[in-house]
Amino acid sequence: MSNSIDFSGRPFHFIGIGGIGMSALAYVLAKRQLPVSGSDLRPNHMTRKLESIGAHIFGTQEASNLKFFLPQVSANGVLNSQEKLTGDKSVMPQVICSTAINTNNCEYTAALELGCPILHRSDVLAALIADYYSIAVAGTHGKTTTSSMIGYMLLQAGLDPTILVGGEVNAWSGNARLGESQYLVAEADESDGSLVKHAPEIGIITNIELDHPDHYQTLEEVVDIFQKFAQGCKILVGSIDCNTVRDRLQPTITYSLYPDTEADYTVSNVDYRADGTTALVWERGKALGVLNLRLLSRHNLSNALAAVAVGRALGLEFGAIAKGIATFEGARRRFEFRGEVDGITFIDDYAHHPSEIRATLAAARLQTRPGQRVVAIFQPHRYSRTLTFLEEFAESFTHADLVVLTDIYSAGEPDLGQVSGEQLAAEIAKQHSQVVYQPTLSSVCEFLSQTLRPGDLALFLGAGNLNQVIPEVMATLREPAKATS
Repeated sequence: MSNSIDFSGRPFHFIGIGGIGMSALAYVLAKRQLPVSGSDLRPNHMTRKLESIGAHIFGTQEASNLKFFLPQVSANGVLNSQEKLTGDKSVMPQVICSTAINTNNCEYTAALELGCPILHRSDVLAALIADYYSIAVAGTHGKTTTSSMIGYMLLQAGLDPTILVGGEVNAWSGNARLGESQYLVAEADESDGSLVKHAPEIGIITNIELDHPDHYQTLEEVVDIFQKFAQGCKILVGSIDCNTVRDRLQPTITYSLYPDTEADYTVSNVDYRADGTTALVWERGKALGVLNLRLLSRHNLSNALAAVAVGRALGLEFGAIAKGIATFEGARRRFEFRGEVDGITFIDDYAHHPSEIRATLAAARLQTRPGQRVVAIFQPHRYSRTLTFLEEFAESFTHADLVVLTDIYSAGEPDLGQVSGEQLAAEIAKQHSQVVYQPTLSSVCEFLSQTLRPGDLALFLGAGNLNQVIPEVMATLREPAKATS
């Protein structure tokens, strides 16, 4: 694939424009008044939002879609062109793909035949990062929350940043915003190795673990990607609570939840509560002030400390940093409150790695009183991840009172018959006394409707489509008589 991006007016066409990463890039480009089109087989609220700002969305994938911005011949033989096309009207669009796009895709094949530049979405992000004073957040866990928090903090401080994140945030009504300043905050993904393309002014690494065994065979391969990313950062901010970051990288600025690590930024007097977290923040041995955080548990305090480090590196006073962080509500699907029915609280969370599940369940436990249950409903994501971390998954549900497992969400991977959701349930049952396997989403819904009771915290975990059942379960509980009639 080519990696030369033209922001001068040449059109962009996104294959699979409705995805969380692709739609964020398309949004920023469209808001910059560049011609944008895209296709997706499953239109959603993101594609509708893109249409509302001028992007052209195709609901089918066809070779002819690539010709949308090309000059057209009218019935009287006069050559017309789309009004959005600027510059050379004979150019082909720049075609943007993600790793999920198969080379047999008809639009991809047509782009090759037409001679269109074909670019990975990471090439567009890398070009945008190079176009701004950029802050790029990397790490196995916490990228979306940390990048969203930094973006929100800068927004509240009046710095008007451009933001691209892997989740949706109410403060800017989506996964992206276009600011007017020099600052850009972006989430930088390591899942396919494209992290090495980014060279931000400030890079953040929250932690390093093996999370994508479909792309990496060993942790050492993952470390290599992060080391290359670190080399491209002018300033590297890193959590030395992660042994791999501490031992294998040399961050310019360090942060830690433990004062005895002698990190540049640490905390003391920490209070983890059901309604948030409070801590006294220290900067190189000097107390900066108290940080109040609405988000729960240790991992989110660590994410907030990364935001503090970035804010100070940009010259912000701690008061402005703390004020911004104090009102940050988090990104959607990150311990997102979905409602309460009959005394049952429904929470949706993207956690799909054993470490993330442990942290999220620990946060859930903070919100319960004695006698209340944490009911963890988990949809494993990818066969490769489930197989690789079978033992770790089995040990990650200790904070749950009841575990409900469904089958694996393939995310496009073939089922090689090596692992199943039922097998994972059996492994968890070796460590946990209350585990139930429900093979389908409909059976999950039926089971929960019959099993949940007042006082329960129902926590839906996974990166797939499990959260689609939440409204149905809530509706069934609201109208039990109608549901059973």
